[in-house]
Amino acid sequence: MEIFEEALRLKKEGRSSAIATVVQCKGSSPQKEGAKMLIRDDGSVVGTLGGGCIEAEVVQASLQAIRDGNPLTIPFELTENHGGLVCGGKVLVYIEPIIPEPHLVILGAGHVGKALSKVARFSEFRVTIIDDREEYANSENIPDANNVIVSDFKNIFSKVPINHNTYLVIATRGHNHDLDALKAALKTEAKYIGLLGSRRKKAILYRALKDEGFSQADVDRVITPVGLSIGSVTPEEIAISIMAQIIKHRRENAHPDLSNPPCGRFIEEDGTIKTAPSNS
Repeated sequence: MEIFEEALRLKKEGRSSAIATVVQCKGSSPQKEGAKMLIRDDGSVVGTLGGGCIEAEVVQASLQAIRDGNPLTIPFELTENHGGLVCGGKVLVYIEPIIPEPHLVILGAGHVGKALSKVARFSEFRVTIIDDREEYANSENIPDANNVIVSDFKNIFSKVPINHNTYLVIATRGHNHDLDALKAALKTEAKYIGLLGSRRKKAILYRALKDEGFSQADVDRVITPVGLSIGSVTPEEIAISIMAQIIKHRRENAHPDLSNPPCGRFIEEDGTIKTAPSNS
């Protein structure tokens, strides 16, 4: 039970993990069918599959499964040729990655932020929305967000963890707030940083960022004007254009198998990764 509770805790925090299960044993082996081990995205584990070289290989394969978003099956032959194991049996381990929903953080709870939170939840994103105005940043005004936070934008990411699975959209009510949000955002590892505004705003803010010491590479991370060019006018239309761009960005930057996932993959004893054929 501890393994599943930890997997759920990590997912709620926006972190990935994988559960490795012994699905088949032949002959003597250190663990029996059904033994499980949880591998966190940092390589730490809960549980055991018997220790030794099996676990070391399972951890590495699990981290790869987490990166790729696809399950793996690994066979082990427990002989002296496999890390000195002399059990003589054979073990098959199935690895299932547990990937949390992508996280969208919206800075600004105005009309566009509110509409975007609704479209994002419909698109199965976990949504956090932030504003420094309590009358805007509340669950009654923003019912579709998972988390609504009242805070200034300068130090917000000390309260809201950001990782490579996070998308940021800045839609505050003015240049100064935009600049504070941008400076904070560029210090994170967010996968996507979008800024609502005109090309004139872009030029002003980019110049201010460079004056603050940010490099051209930093500035190039910011996508503005944010959203696909579909002639959007209303907040709802703008929200759809932004979400469409985020989905496009996510799929184009995913591992090739993530946008067209196979039924599963397995690792040969020589380390070769093969894809299981689809039934379609």
